[in-house]
Amino acid sequence: MVAAINFSVAVWGEVMDPTSIVRSFIAKNQWKYLLGVLAIGTAEFFQVRIPHILGRFIDRLKLGGSTEHAILSFALELAIVAAGYVLAFGLGQTRIGQLGRTWEFEMRQALFAHWETLSSWYFQQHSVGDLLNHSLNDVTAVRQALSMGLNQISQAIFLFIATLFMTMKTIDWRLTLFSLVPILFIPVVIAIIRPQVRLRSRLVQESLSDMSERAEESFQAIRLIKASSNEPVEVDRFTRRTETIVERQMSLVRMNTLFQALVPLLSGIGFTVGLVYGGWLVVHHRISLGGFVAFTVYLSMLVQPLMQFGVVINLFQNASASLLRLQRLLAVTPDIRDPEHPLERPHWEGTLTAQHLTFRYPNAKHNALSEVSFIVPEGTTLGIVGRTGAGKTTLLNLMLRDYDPPPGALAIDGVDIRGIRVSELRHLVAYVPQDGFLFSTTIGNNIAFSRPTVVPQAVKEAAQQSRIWETIRDLPQGMDTDIGERGVMLSGGQRQRTAIARALIKSDAKILILDDSLSAVDTLTESEILEVLRTVRGKKTVIIAAHRLSALRDTDQIIVLDKGSITQVGTHESLIQQTGIYRDLYRIQAGGDSLHA
Repeated sequence: MVAAINFSVAVWGEVMDPTSIVRSFIAKNQWKYLLGVLAIGTAEFFQVRIPHILGRFIDRLKLGGSTEHAILSFALELAIVAAGYVLAFGLGQTRIGQLGRTWEFEMRQALFAHWETLSSWYFQQHSVGDLLNHSLNDVTAVRQALSMGLNQISQAIFLFIATLFMTMKTIDWRLTLFSLVPILFIPVVIAIIRPQVRLRSRLVQESLSDMSERAEESFQAIRLIKASSNEPVEVDRFTRRTETIVERQMSLVRMNTLFQALVPLLSGIGFTVGLVYGGWLVVHHRISLGGFVAFTVYLSMLVQPLMQFGVVINLFQNASASLLRLQRLLAVTPDIRDPEHPLERPHWEGTLTAQHLTFRYPNAKHNALSEVSFIVPEGTTLGIVGRTGAGKTTLLNLMLRDYDPPPGALAIDGVDIRGIRVSELRHLVAYVPQDGFLFSTTIGNNIAFSRPTVVPQAVKEAAQQSRIWETIRDLPQGMDTDIGERGVMLSGGQRQRTAIARALIKSDAKILILDDSLSAVDTLTESEILEVLRTVRGKKTVIIAAHRLSALRDTDQIIVLDKGSITQVGTHESLIQQTGIYRDLYRIQAGGDSLHA
């Protein structure tokens, strides 16, 4: 299975024609598919023997020559044919169904692996719901074509051919052709009407979703609605949505009714022709009574594959559209790539340099950063401060190479970060995001995220350093406590401290980046965490971006950003003596938070 995953990632990660995605999978499993198709074909040739046996049995009864031994012989023959059908059909269905599920598994693995290579910018431009729709609905649509679609088309083709062969050989070819003409229109009707049914069904589902969202929003805002006496307005909004649902449901009912009427009508016409002409042939002794009974069964068997042809056409149409969407996804190339000749170094020190760094986001009108230059020697701490939108997070994202800085603008130990392998660069950096994102798992797993095989003692030490250990100790299962989606069981400060522990456990990282990750922590805990950071200062280069200046008091240097440019550089003590943004922020915070110089 691992080999299959590697194959899918390697092959489907390239820009390919949509049909080649399926062709490559079928070619890889051609003998398995052939076995499944042949098994289904064998099953259908077993199935068409049943009406023939039934017709012979009726003729035997009519002639009055039936005995107990003859009845048992017919029964045994039917049992053998039925058993052969069940075994062959079961084998074929199972084999092709397994292949479809294998493709679905491999494709989802390939999609996820591909998404993991894409840059942050891509995910800002595409919603999670849209990506999940590709992973769920589009992949499922192709899988249905590769499993159910192939099953049904194989069954339909073999059953149609076998039934025609049996009716023409054992009954009467003219009766077969005359009866077949009306029912040949069944796949045409299905191919035309089924897409309309599907479209109307989708519109109904969208309306139901819209109604649910309207109701959920109203219930969440019920106190505001009541306080403003706005109930009639909300009822009117809800009524308009339910009216849309009724209109679309009635449209769906009408189309379903048309579909359900036409197919039986065409089948009925075919049976009428068969009954009239077949009865005439029996009366004039052209065919036997048993043959006529067998033909009526064969006629119903001819309707089934023709209906399947229409269903399969729709399945393949859906799969084709889904393949196009999947191909567009797989054709997206990552913005952030490894260099052609990455620099290999056995040891990194952690000196970070920015030289005339200027950066503008795609489609933006103004620079997010302009001419930013600084040096952070190994083992020292840099503080970054500025008003909201000044460019702090942008600068940190460039250090992580979430976006590509201009060549030569950012370097570690004198090496342009664009010349370092992406995985190695991010191995060098321990990062604590502003929101302290946590995964829906245990708190211990969250801390050990970057080192899943680390010993529990190391997890405990990191938790103690970030001052989250006391909280963990009081949790019901300690380290094994599940903290819910995005860490919902924890407060904002507890989530930040857990995220800091996750960064601290990455002990071999040379650079530690904190993106305003102490904002939800009380001042006492903040000072304790900062004291821990001072103890690791000689081992790591630390970058702290913060709004609260108390987090920057003991940094070696501070840069003040305003509209993407550095306006001040210095230490905390020197900056509060200068006129500028830093002193303004300091005075505001000192008055509100009792911050002292």
